[in-house]
Amino acid sequence: MKALRFDGEKLIFENSFAKPVTPAGEALIRVLMAGICNTDIEITKGYMGFTGIPGHEFVGIVEEINAEDQSLLGKRVVGDINCACGNPDCEYCAQNLGRHCTNRTTLGIANRNGAFAEYLTLPVENLLVVPESVSNQTATLCEPLAAGFEILEQVNFSANDEVLIVGDGKLGLLINHAVSTTAAKITHVGKHPDKLELAKANGSQVVLLDQMPQKQYDIVIEATGSASGFNFSLLHTKPRGILVLKSTIASSQNIDMTSVVVNEITVVGSRCGLFQPAIDYLATGVDLSSIISDVFPFDKALEAFEAAKTKGAMKVMLSF
Repeated sequence: MKALRFDGEKLIFENSFAKPVTPAGEALIRVLMAGICNTDIEITKGYMGFTGIPGHEFVGIVEEINAEDQSLLGKRVVGDINCACGNPDCEYCAQNLGRHCTNRTTLGIANRNGAFAEYLTLPVENLLVVPESVSNQTATLCEPLAAGFEILEQVNFSANDEVLIVGDGKLGLLINHAVSTTAAKITHVGKHPDKLELAKANGSQVVLLDQMPQKQYDIVIEATGSASGFNFSLLHTKPRGILVLKSTIASSQNIDMTSVVVNEITVVGSRCGLFQPAIDYLATGVDLSSIISDVFPFDKALEAFEAAKTKGAMKVMLSF
């Protein structure tokens, strides 16, 4: 099969990579579309020490199942990227927290080849059927949208809460969609007027970074992908407020945590989320096409990766 592989130093497009054998309990999925994420870009800078096929945002067709239950065969699916050990003695799997299983593999991120290939495998239990009304492009956004809905699982939002979302990139805008399903008052800050218009259209107040007032918020969600974004977010979090961190930043830059202690700020790390809330939201017919900046054929995956790294780029996708 064709695959985009990272060897620890550079990305290599291969035309004859070995097609995966389907392990017991897993399904073989033919990838229809995959999205390039900032985490994929960070992997090429050394994040997680990953080598192999990156990519974790995808939609595909189940072509083979190595399990007794064949009900998903031929179905169009997305998949939870965290593959837990499932051992009943595992502390996290026993609590239905397989996303934090110490023996997990993670699609395209840790010890498991990912979605930048014509085929991938995932446990059958990780797969969810995509409603017919949801397009391939929209379905590919399910994983990052689920990461946005994860915040709602971790933090309680009320109508009295003033929320600041920092960062107007694709992740920040998807987080806006998730938080907009609550009654909280949302302000969205970023550098790009055109992107902030998308947040404004979703019912949020918006403000340009260089016009940001010296105001603090009950809940601040950092989604900039930069160390400077963390410092900015911390500055605008109220004493005893909540700072949610969504970025994965492969950086050794020093960060001053003094105000976290002095202002007794609760810092919440937030990663992957459950897919069902995201699928349910997509099934309402919400239009997320404005978050997609370009779609490349998979043969031009290296070119697509460079486009995704362009400053200000939105979601770049690969079509198989």
